[in-house]
Amino acid sequence: MTEIDAYAAGFVEEPGYLDYGRVGPLSATVLAESLGQTEILSRARFGSLDHLVQQDERMREAVAAVTGFRADQVVCEPNTTTGIMQAMFGLTGGVLLSPGDFPTVPYAAVRAAEALRVVTPIWLKTEHGRVTPGEIREQLTPATVAVAVCLVDSRTGFRVDLDGIRQVIGDRLLIVDAIQGFGVTDAAYEMADVVASGGQKWVRSGWGTGFLALSDRAVERLVPVFSGFAGTDVAEPWDEVLPPSQSARAFRVSNGDPIAQARFSAALEEITVTGIHHIEAAVADNVSQLIDLADEYAVPVVSPRDERERAGILVLEPNPAQLNTLTIALHNHGITATTRDGRVRLSAHAVLSVDTVDMLRGAFTSYATAAIY
Repeated sequence: MTEIDAYAAGFVEEPGYLDYGRVGPLSATVLAESLGQTEILSRARFGSLDHLVQQDERMREAVAAVTGFRADQVVCEPNTTTGIMQAMFGLTGGVLLSPGDFPTVPYAAVRAAEALRVVTPIWLKTEHGRVTPGEIREQLTPATVAVAVCLVDSRTGFRVDLDGIRQVIGDRLLIVDAIQGFGVTDAAYEMADVVASGGQKWVRSGWGTGFLALSDRAVERLVPVFSGFAGTDVAEPWDEVLPPSQSARAFRVSNGDPIAQARFSAALEEITVTGIHHIEAAVADNVSQLIDLADEYAVPVVSPRDERERAGILVLEPNPAQLNTLTIALHNHGITATTRDGRVRLSAHAVLSVDTVDMLRGAFTSYATAAIY
């Protein structure tokens, strides 16, 4: 059995699930890890709590292996949004970002501007919601100290070019919300100064799992506004309030959930063993298969077709009058998908079962028949 075969064996969800962009069902490995760690906590055997404390280091090392950041540059966060908020509240100056990105990014920038009045959102104008190096280059200003992007746009499925963006922004900070590509794309995270992601989608480790990774330059330039007792260099800073650590650790508020950290670690360790390039290739093949099926039934595809510009998301945009027909057909054939703003989003992972393809084909057949009549 190859690494990708072993990885594929961990997909235990029912056929018809094409909504990893919303949430990824737990993998078999993560489920076993969760049960095992919960059993340890429930028994509280002598010495078992030390094991739980060690999960933070395990998680940071697992994130480092996937992203290329050092383990000491990584801190645990419960989700992507918390990590992005840490970065935005720590900025001083203008941050260039698209108002059309997932709300995590624009909300963090605006809330930071409203609360501290030291960061200023600069709204990037895009064509069809696609953030490109060229658009960023044209709209940079002397006041721009950072650029914030989503690795993969949740509505269009477009994947940004981190390497190209780095080339045009110079030494400005590059902040990346990676949630819609983390775990299935071989992204150039080393080009970023801030990377935040959760594990509840493509990593399939459930809610409450996430991280914030900061380059040395980001640690130097960002102010750790929300820095709790866990953000110092002392494990338990009793009797005095110490200054924040001079490392990424400063961006911690409290200690993380060790069972969530264990779930996240198990999933990331599995990704490392499998090889992100193998997972990315499998996802690309499966999305191509879905595109071919949509084309066969003349269902309009509006997400990128070029593998270099997409990850696991496929977006369909039928005639507005036929949207309900498509949505009902998918529902009646047991396809789990997301319908939003007049579009249907299908998101496929490294495993696409024959049963799921047959169910989708049945849905498209029903849709096409109804659309004709």
